[in-house]
Amino acid sequence: MSSFGVVLDACVLIPASLRDTLLRATAAGLYNIQFTDDILEEVRRNLVFDIGISELKAEQLINAIHKHFHFAFITHHIPLIEAMPINNKDRHVLAAAVACKAKCIVTQNLKDFPEELLTPFRVIAQSPDEFLTDLFVFAPDQMAEIVKKQANDLRNPPRSVSELLATLAQHAPNFVWLVGNKIDNSQY
Repeated sequence: MSSFGVVLDACVLIPASLRDTLLRATAAGLYNIQFTDDILEEVRRNLVFDIGISELKAEQLINAIHKHFHFAFITHHIPLIEAMPINNKDRHVLAAAVACKAKCIVTQNLKDFPEELLTPFRVIAQSPDEFLTDLFVFAPDQMAEIVKKQANDLRNPPRSVSELLATLAQHAPNFVWLVGNKIDNSQY
């Protein structure tokens, strides 16, 4: 599965718990992530202007992603952007997927990535729930451990597995249901 290339749209990198789960899954080798500076700039901008995170904290997050996933950044998508047949604001995401031969774009905005426009490029768009559910089906024990470790690592504020799952359920309810059933209730 590690050869499965994925581009994460900025919208799935903004919610902290969802971002953490997605990044932990790629760090565990369940898929290969691809980033562009444009995607992370959109994340930074939205964290500051829409979520209200300080410029410093947003910049620290982007720098941490750059540091930990430096191998995943591409630039060779830039000449393809204008030729992408979707709306202007998302062309760079599809161009990135095409350039790195990713099989999937994970996005909350599925309407912006119509199947009929992606099919010629052999790219699909999935919601984070669908994507994480697929990862769970492929590696249920590993995904359950990722979520347990994620909850255990949270310090500010600390959160239990059940609290983390409640937050993740806002973005990935089917995935949360599967993980919740996998994890023994005594470990909540």
